Amino acid sequence: MHRFFVDKENIKENKVFIVGEDVKHITKVLRLGVDDTVVLCDKEKNDFTAKISRIEKDYIECEVLKKTKSNSEPPVEIVLYQGLPKSAKMDLIIQKCVELGVTKIVPVLTTRTVVKIKNTNKEQKKISRWQKISEQAAKQSRRGIIPEIGNVMTFEEMISNIKNDEFSLVPYEDENRIGLKDILKKYNGKRVNIVIGPEGGFDESEVNKLKKIGAHIVSLGPRILRTETAGFTTIAVIMYELGDLGVI
Repeated sequence: MHRFFVDKENIKENKVFIVGEDVKHITKVLRLGVDDTVVLCDKEKNDFTAKISRIEKDYIECEVLKKTKSNSEPPVEIVLYQGLPKSAKMDLIIQKCVELGVTKIVPVLTTRTVVKIKNTNKEQKKISRWQKISEQAAKQSRRGIIPEIGNVMTFEEMISNIKNDEFSLVPYEDENRIGLKDILKKYNGKRVNIVIGPEGGFDESEVNKLKKIGAHIVSLGPRILRTETAGFTTIAVIMYELGDLGVI
């Protein structure tokens, strides 16, 4: 059954209204019509099975048949702080991390970040595009929310943001004592921060600052992973150990 996100203000009693780009997609691409059934999500983990009752040029009216809680959201909340990579790598990171169950992704400027965003207008355009990628991935993977893409942070802003959080993980290529699996065995909480460096990894001074606020520096194994691989690899392991990956 086809699935779409709707804003909460477009849900009125037993009616749900689809607006925007999805109207054209439903009518011109999917060629759905009156009496066809769809699943609509309010972005807050509520699903509505609904029947199309009316189609207009700029909106589609649906009649709610059943309301249920989304069963696709994991029991653990994961926020990914991603060192900003070059070119289209961020697109891939967002797509795959959303599919795996990330809650929020925050781009971070570090010492070794190659990409520089020079003005606020350019930053907002990038974030808007990344948010669209998140929405598309959330729709495809039947998520109950659309994970937020946060504003770009400096490394120092990130440190300030996570210093009081309970559990932050930092995969680091020079760590050879503590593995990710080892540290996860000691944690049974419901929120995890993941901090990933850009191409070239973290500067040693940055790793020391992360250690100082209590972040756990961990190894992902004997092979060095690219920045675009490290994030969703870490999320997959966390979802297996603490979440619902592999659960039927």
